[in-house]
Amino acid sequence: MKAYLADEQRKHDPKMFLSSGAPQPNPEKPERIERLRDGAVRAGCEIIKPREFGLEPIAAVHTPEYIEFLQGIFSRWQRIDGASEEVIPNIHPLARQGRYPASAVGQAGYHMADTACPISADTWDSACWSAWSAVEAATSLLDGASAAYALCRPPGHHAFADVAGGFCFLNNSAIAAQHLLEGASRVAILDVDLHHGNGTQGIFYGRNDVLTVSIHADPVRFYPFFWGHADERGEGAGLGYNLNLPLPRKSADEAFLEALEAGIRRIEAYAPDALVIALGLDAFEGDPFGGLSVSTEGFARIGERIARIGLPAAIIQEGGYLCDALGDNLASFLGGYGMGAR
Repeated sequence: MKAYLADEQRKHDPKMFLSSGAPQPNPEKPERIERLRDGAVRAGCEIIKPREFGLEPIAAVHTPEYIEFLQGIFSRWQRIDGASEEVIPNIHPLARQGRYPASAVGQAGYHMADTACPISADTWDSACWSAWSAVEAATSLLDGASAAYALCRPPGHHAFADVAGGFCFLNNSAIAAQHLLEGASRVAILDVDLHHGNGTQGIFYGRNDVLTVSIHADPVRFYPFFWGHADERGEGAGLGYNLNLPLPRKSADEAFLEALEAGIRRIEAYAPDALVIALGLDAFEGDPFGGLSVSTEGFARIGERIARIGLPAAIIQEGGYLCDALGDNLASFLGGYGMGAR
């Protein structure tokens, strides 16, 4: 399997975020790339740098207003007297309809859902290369590959069409799915991250050409809190095209695999032409976020079962944070996927 990775993704290196109101070291570190790259190599992947695809695939998912914000907000923020070193909002609107603020502070609140997506000098460039890695993986499927892995960092599934959040700026999984629609009539996204893919859900919530399925820790007491509940089914043309499968905290392999079977039944009923796997490894029992308890062997079983769906698949890296087993977990998933694809 080919794996796409751009070294430019390492430059995004915010130093802190706010958690429960307190400054904390940012856990979405460049070192994640080294651990994940090692796991991909051990799984037999060939590491390739993606091409630069420009704004077109990004703008197919994200609004021009938001793209302009991401491109310029860091330099504007530096002109504010006494501002923080990185862009972190201190205001969030209760409603986002109506007038658009002119100030950098107001726009940061408008376009950033929380304080866990700090923007530094290199965030925009790194996010673009992360997105282009996803586009390259999708392109390889359009060219006939059965599967490809995109080592995307920063991750993307919490980013809406015009809102960043949860370490995410550009929604790589959504960008890959949209790109696949150039050659597919229907695409399914299966999100197996610890956290609900709220941005991905939001982007496709009113559409029926992309089915969204997410398995995640129950948001009633877990991030992102306001999305990811089982009664969220889509709206308008998208009603019935969104499936959330929340799990109790500390759910382990068997519970996750049972939910996966439910998700796969929905995907098979949708009969898509291609699959995007939003691969979070933070459901691991030893991940710093500690929400679920999937084992390293469990990731192999998850990968093997997804592969048996038999669809061309773009595997897009989402979460999974620094712990000794991060690379092992990726190698386990990709190894299991390879077994199921045979």
